Amino acid sequence: MTEECAAVSDASLVGRARGGDPAAFEALVRRHYRAAWSIAWSVTGNGMDAEDVCQDAFVRALERLDECRRPESFLAWLRTIVRSTALNLIERRKVRDAAPLDAVVEGSGPEADARAARAELRAGLERALAQLPERQREALLLHDLEGMTHAEIAGTIGVSEVNSRQLCFVARRRLREILDPRWVEEALG
Repeated sequence: MTEECAAVSDASLVGRARGGDPAAFEALVRRHYRAAWSIAWSVTGNGMDAEDVCQDAFVRALERLDECRRPESFLAWLRTIVRSTALNLIERRKVRDAAPLDAVVEGSGPEADARAARAELRAGLERALAQLPERQREALLLHDLEGMTHAEIAGTIGVSEVNSRQLCFVARRRLREILDPRWVEEALG
């Protein structure tokens, strides 16, 4: 994203996108993709599904941009679309897709061992996160991955700020119970 776009408000970008400026909507996508992906992943528990959800959600957002009543709150509006899109995906799937195969670690030596350890850690963490209730997973990812405040999380998932803090606390405690103790040190500090 260019420095010029970074200084422009969401409301201004929404206005320009409504006027037919594709670069303005592209700037909104770049600005908010990580937050959208985090929400999608917190609902689906799968990175590939989260990417699909994001693509669908951004297309829907573009198609319905005129329905965004408060352009200054574009991100809140987008989060609702992402969450709804993710929940719709889950509803459509009666049988969960098989998890993608882990990347094959080629070669040997310290680098291959490190890659294998990271892949094992990532897979274990994803499995543990998938065991959390949706709200706990969503609050934790939005706070720890996206750096959102508890007030922002509260507005996004429809809970109080205190409940957002509690969801994160309980999620971290549950992850410590689920995860291998050696992973806890690496993943949760």
